[in-house]
Amino acid sequence: MTTVQPPARVALLRRGFALEYATLAWNVAGIAVLAYAAVAARSVALAGFGLDSLIEIGASTVVLWELSGSGEERQRRAMKCIGVGFALLAAYLLVQSTWVLAAGFRPHPSPLGIAWTAVTAAVMFALAAGKARTGAALGNPVLATEGRVTFIDGLLAAAVLLGLVLNAAAGWWWADPAAGYVLVHYAAREVREVFRHGHGG
Repeated sequence: MTTVQPPARVALLRRGFALEYATLAWNVAGIAVLAYAAVAARSVALAGFGLDSLIEIGASTVVLWELSGSGEERQRRAMKCIGVGFALLAAYLLVQSTWVLAAGFRPHPSPLGIAWTAVTAAVMFALAAGKARTGAALGNPVLATEGRVTFIDGLLAAAVLLGLVLNAAAGWWWADPAAGYVLVHYAAREVREVFRHGHGG
């Protein structure tokens, strides 16, 4: 177990709070941008990624609450909240992507969606690395797990970006709901990881 001296711990906690507030601010802005882009392009992947941003906001809020106190029960509850959020995301995307493929619903190209998901991927990977390091140094499993959620958020941004680029460049309309299925896979995997971690203590 890593022992952290009080002054160092205070600095690490401050960094943890700063990383979560940055994630929160980015995702709040992202919901507005993605909602507009999803409606304009009629894109299920952008709509799903907007929902993912909403879940990330919830996850960051849970971590901020957990960092403000302590206790195993608080940590367990935080993990459960994150897991439930991802389960809802996976269910929504599975139904929506299947419906879009079955109906042959074709999204329009989305330059705004492409720009936002490209920048978001880079930002989320940077934030995830910071959270992983800070959570490990603090010995805080909730911050470390939420860092993994943020990393997956970056992967999802990259998957959505690929679908949007293929649709815009090659007219592969099915790439958009296919990206939705990629999100389903990662969301379901995260549900398993979060609950396995939670029950593992």
